[in-house]
Amino acid sequence: MNDRSHTVFVLAAVALGVVPLSSYADQTIHVKLSDNMIQLDPGTAKAGRVTFEVNNAANGKTEHEFVVLRTDLDDAHLPVDKGLVTESRFRKMGEVEDLAQGSTKRLSLKLAPGRYVLICNRPGHYEMGMHTSFVVAR
Repeated sequence: MNDRSHTVFVLAAVALGVVPLSSYADQTIHVKLSDNMIQLDPGTAKAGRVTFEVNNAANGKTEHEFVVLRTDLDDAHLPVDKGLVTESRFRKMGEVEDLAQGSTKRLSLKLAPGRYVLICNRPGHYEMGMHTSFVVAR
């Protein structure tokens, strides 16, 4: 569905009362999880409701997860213990767990302006490069 058709569909659903206006995301970020990287389109957002549409595009049967952490640390320098980022040291905004290869899940969050790090925190995946920075502007 192209953006215009999607917009028309959502507006029609809101007008008919099928979808409350408050549940519609202001922005959608398309997230592609490959074997060793996280790609975003677009790579930034404005403050407010942000929906991450997360697709596991890895080869084989690799399972991923997608975690949104609020931090000013560089995405490549998070603390790791036994192959996992120590999530408890950060403000975790939300996550998508158990994302099978080829599947897509959505995560909607209300994000304030600031810096975030997006990671896959399956054992060893962060260390293989599955992390990226994400900036939310005013």
